[in-house]
Amino acid sequence: MSSDSRKIRLILELRRHGVTDTKICAVIERLPRELFVPEAFLDQAYENTALPIGCHQTLSAPVIVGRMSQALELNERIKVLEVGTGSGYHAAVLSKLCRRVYTIERHRELLEEAEQRFNQLGLSNITWKVGDGTLGWPEQAPFERIVVTAAAMDVPPVLAQQLAPGGLMVVPVDDGVGDPRLLRVRRDAEGLETEDLGPIRFVPLIADPNRR
Repeated sequence: MSSDSRKIRLILELRRHGVTDTKICAVIERLPRELFVPEAFLDQAYENTALPIGCHQTLSAPVIVGRMSQALELNERIKVLEVGTGSGYHAAVLSKLCRRVYTIERHRELLEEAEQRFNQLGLSNITWKVGDGTLGWPEQAPFERIVVTAAAMDVPPVLAQQLAPGGLMVVPVDDGVGDPRLLRVRRDAEGLETEDLGPIRFVPLIADPNRR
């Protein structure tokens, strides 16, 4: 099957899973996911599956990236904080949908590889750093949107504090009791309002004890 055919099949699968935003689908279709995939898995670059990228991390399945991006309700004026750069794929998708992406990764090796990909693709609206994502990026706060690409035990309070009024955070939550869920948290005048967007699977969000 050709690369174009694989992409078309992938986009149809995204739509079947509820990713109906045409702009998001177009970005995922055009972005060369093979640049973010280890060589051993290149034949699966356009499969709707998570793939290992080293450091016990994974490249999320395209439907997860699509669902989370859609839940963020993005536009070209919005500033986004991403917690967990990983391969850089999700940040690259977001960069095509918003004004600027700030992304944090605790594994320097992964971030250096992601930086090379951003430069190769000419993505000039992404700012990155090595750090503990659970602490957010207070120097750049508040953020209109925050996306967490690893499962937290609960909605991270430090990150919630860095949300702008009216802002949204999309975060997978796994309390170890029920099934992991994707939550959308909205900050309004009365506090935080949480919406359950359904089941999801993610590696855990881990704080870096050396960066406290």
